[in-house]
Amino acid sequence: MNDITRVLFAAQDGDPTAFERFVQLTIDDVTRFCHYLGDRDHVEDLVQDTYLRALRGLHTFRGDNTAKSWLLTIARRSCADSINSQQRARRTELTRRHHTNHTTLVDTELLLDELPDDQRYAFVLTQLLGYRYGEAAAISDCAVGTIRSRVSRARAHLAHLITQAEQAG
Repeated sequence: MNDITRVLFAAQDGDPTAFERFVQLTIDDVTRFCHYLGDRDHVEDLVQDTYLRALRGLHTFRGDNTAKSWLLTIARRSCADSINSQQRARRTELTRRHHTNHTTLVDTELLLDELPDDQRYAFVLTQLLGYRYGEAAAISDCAVGTIRSRVSRARAHLAHLITQAEQAG
């Protein structure tokens, strides 16, 4: 059992400072995760929402996976909720940028926004945050092969989007 998981179990057992320590140990990963997967203008709100959800659901942690995996699963859900409410606005913004700016400066964040949610999660976890495929599978609650497939499709989709952007410019 790793240190972060031990700290979370201590929080479950009523240690008054354990949850604060848990936040300190995990906040950098949660912030990066929310930055890549959520509404970038509201990263702090997504991080706060993640920890509020974790605190409310503290009793549900059973230790089947690491505490960090459990927390990033909560962060993924928080980001998904945010994405669902903001998706139309982003697509409108991408269309507006395409029509008003014909010089091609590929905006990585907008390209990531164009990936389907499952591909974006898998790509960000493995390629940008450096999680192994097994860890990403645990966070995403799916099989390792599914993560590999999603990353492969994300790469192909991103290559296609970059080619389109270059041809449009």
